[in-house]
Amino acid sequence: MRICYIGHKRIPSREGGIEVVVTELAARLAQRGEDVVVFNRKGHNVAGREFDAKSTGKSRETTYKGARVIYVPTLDFKGLAALTSSFFATLKAIRLKPDVIHYHAEGPSVMLLLAKLAGVHTVATVHGLDWKRAKWGGFAKTYIKLGEKIIAHFADEIIVLNSDTQQYFIQRYHRQTQLIPNGIEPKVSVPSQRIYDSFGLTKGSYILYLGRIVPEKGIEYLLGAFKQIKTPVKLVIAGGASDSQDYFEKIERLASQDKRVIITGFVHGNILAELYSNAYVYVLPSDIEGMPMSLLEAMSYGNCCLVSDIPGCVDVVGDHALLFKHGSVQDLKDHLQKLLDNPVLVNKYKNQASSYITQKYNWNEVVERTIALYKKAVH
Repeated sequence: MRICYIGHKRIPSREGGIEVVVTELAARLAQRGEDVVVFNRKGHNVAGREFDAKSTGKSRETTYKGARVIYVPTLDFKGLAALTSSFFATLKAIRLKPDVIHYHAEGPSVMLLLAKLAGVHTVATVHGLDWKRAKWGGFAKTYIKLGEKIIAHFADEIIVLNSDTQQYFIQRYHRQTQLIPNGIEPKVSVPSQRIYDSFGLTKGSYILYLGRIVPEKGIEYLLGAFKQIKTPVKLVIAGGASDSQDYFEKIERLASQDKRVIITGFVHGNILAELYSNAYVYVLPSDIEGMPMSLLEAMSYGNCCLVSDIPGCVDVVGDHALLFKHGSVQDLKDHLQKLLDNPVLVNKYKNQASSYITQKYNWNEVVERTIALYKKAVH
């Protein structure tokens, strides 16, 4: 089959969970012999300027593990990057006469209507109800809601990542969806070498948040809770801004009030692996999640995880992590204090995390179910 991917920023990339998912799907399907074409945006990379696509003007083409990667023109402004890149990607994809165009996220899926009018079969993955995210203004929220409606009415098949979103589509649009979660591979823990040299961090000496620095991730709750705790353990906040530079700077200002807080910026490679491998506890205090890849990764490294009690997190962890009442600084503080006072409890969760998560979410199964859905969409 010829399968086109639209809606992510870039692959291979760790700019967000969508990019990780598309990277995995594209590579695995190409290795199976499918004809995979991935449309990357041009413009700024969350990882930093050194990772930005250097090409300008005409689109350039590369390959990644057997998948064709085509860069499309992009207006690199908040709210316009997804709109423009998905528009040009859809036009290029239609010319390739694919069997399926697979759209990711609600905003880029506005262009799914163009593919449908051209007679191309479409699949859309709703990674979350993106219009709820605080970083978007009025126009962006309206545009994202339009994408959601187009998905509901015109996509041949819809993939969702949690039961809460599945119920939402039934109640709001009377539309059935397929729940196909993300996958994760077992990880090997590594010693704290670079993070010691860079940040003075040793095994078990810090609490970790790792993810995008955006309002819906609840980082302010975490800073507020940690401030109330007397402990030599540090708090590490690792990640980059995503259309949210003002918020990132706000977090930096709040963090500067406590010398125990370390802001690393975007991390990848060995630093990323070391941060996951040596944390005392991983915390994800989000208000909104579809299926957080950072949480899957944290558990795959054998972390004790403390997460907010929202469906996107609860569906992932089951009873293999601790939950706190989302939005409650006091409840988050109480749970952090409990874990800091009880290393035996922390080790209990650490010992079961990796085997649980890697058995529950397997990339091979995800790929099989996804390719079956493509065939269903076509036939």
